[in-house]
Amino acid sequence: MPTVVTPASTGDVAEVLRGGHTVVPTGRGTKLTWGMPVEPEVLLDLCAMDRVIDHQPGDLIVHVEAGAPLAAVQEVVGRAGQRLALDETVAGGTIGGVLATNASGPTRMHAGTARDLLIGVTVVRADGVVAKAGGRVVKNVAGYDLGKLMVGSFGTLAVITEAVFRLHPLPDVQRWVTVETDDPHALVQRVIHSQAVPWAVEVDGSTLSVLIGGRPDGVAARVAVVRDLIGGSVSDVAPAWWGRYPWKPGEIGLKVTCAISGLGEVLAAAGPRVRGSAGVGVVYAVADRAEDVHRLREVAARHGGTVVVVDAPDEVKQVVDVWGPVPALDLMRRVKEQFDPERRLSPGRFVGGI
Repeated sequence: MPTVVTPASTGDVAEVLRGGHTVVPTGRGTKLTWGMPVEPEVLLDLCAMDRVIDHQPGDLIVHVEAGAPLAAVQEVVGRAGQRLALDETVAGGTIGGVLATNASGPTRMHAGTARDLLIGVTVVRADGVVAKAGGRVVKNVAGYDLGKLMVGSFGTLAVITEAVFRLHPLPDVQRWVTVETDDPHALVQRVIHSQAVPWAVEVDGSTLSVLIGGRPDGVAARVAVVRDLIGGSVSDVAPAWWGRYPWKPGEIGLKVTCAISGLGEVLAAAGPRVRGSAGVGVVYAVADRAEDVHRLREVAARHGGTVVVVDAPDEVKQVVDVWGPVPALDLMRRVKEQFDPERRLSPGRFVGGI
């Protein structure tokens, strides 16, 4: 069993890493089972680093520690009529977890993913050196766009301790247009090629839901456009499933990407338990067996997409390539060698055994 260490600052994290142990960083543990299993010497629990360090409403910027729960950050910036346009896809998730796994939900269609919103980052390298990039720092470290590099790296390059994000104003109005359909692909195409400017186009099995946000008069007109295209009912409350993954603990959860043109075939192959951002070609599905992953990969590949096993029991991960084919694997290994040559940070958790 690993030793659990709970640092209270970036300096504390640096001290731990200077100890030379293999380390896995974590927050609330909501995504700790993602990727390949790792048994480190030290489990670095960042939950005590949960402060909102600075919020500048006039500049639409917030500076937070990695252990801060996303919901708590939203509460703080919400008091000023603002929001961090990231979705809580797993209840209780922290800022560090969102960044490390590049988790995103419905609002990615309107505001982008964590990579688009992150403007500054503080990390601790495997040798205990603290590095900062972006934000008010003019020059990035070592020539890399350090923030974007950290997003989605699963804790294998450095430990993220602080992050600076750009914010968005809270919309005056939000409306969801929801409809049941036998052909979600056709309705998705109608909406995304219309003048409705949807903020999100989501599917949940045979249910399609479109989010429209903004000023009241503009929202009303755009909702009318969507209803003319797909029908459905209108609500000012999001569907209960909105933004959450479809799998339960112990099931095989998949992230599936594809070109919008192939969405119909991909949705059909994914089965009834599929949910996600159909409007940008990123959905999540539940597989019953390991063989289903291979079959779905073949379909997604025909449409320029991929299938990643986000979460699954360890016995499934031993017989299925969790990440699937990765064209840039050689480059990723060279980056790992630069940041963590002794392979002490989350060793083997990420693609290609990185």
